[in-house]
Amino acid sequence: MIRVLSVDDHPLLREGIAAFIGNQVDMELVAEACNGREALEQFRKHRPDITLMDLQMPDMSGIDTISAIRGEFPEARIVILTTHAGDVQISRALKAGARAYLLKGLLRKELLETIRAVHAGQRRLSSEVAAEIAEHATDDTLTPREVDVLRLVARGNANKEIAALLSLTEETVKSHIRNILATLRANDRTHAVTIGVRRGIIDL
Repeated sequence: MIRVLSVDDHPLLREGIAAFIGNQVDMELVAEACNGREALEQFRKHRPDITLMDLQMPDMSGIDTISAIRGEFPEARIVILTTHAGDVQISRALKAGARAYLLKGLLRKELLETIRAVHAGQRRLSSEVAAEIAEHATDDTLTPREVDVLRLVARGNANKEIAALLSLTEETVKSHIRNILATLRANDRTHAVTIGVRRGIIDL
């Protein structure tokens, strides 16, 4: 019997997953959680074989939760369920230790097969996720400081405000923004923010 923990802040999605798993003779839903801290508590209590993890949660992100769980239980097998297919976010989740990455729109078609595959020791990426990674495989990445700058641009800050918030000169901020536009192949600041959100570099 494959014992499953479901982690998502949307009750309707958890209900749908519970119904899927409840109809399987080889699976059992042992616990649910609506945020990262609760997920860690439930993992400690139940030690599930598979954890289904949302990425976008309040208080503690899915990636932070994966890191926390695997920090205590390195053998934990975690499947990401998300609406986001940004390549940077996918890479972060896989580096944190996720064994599979599945888009929520494909749950009906691929969820049960993915659970069984990961339980058997395999890794799984849906075709859309694999295509997103492949598309940006050779792209340069933003530095942590450039990500900070882009995040503040997304919040509507002007160069002078960004410089003050990050203790930089205005010229340095302008240099970072030039690098951001070049790296993301963006036409302007707004375009850079759009690309950053789509690829999972920043959240709004």
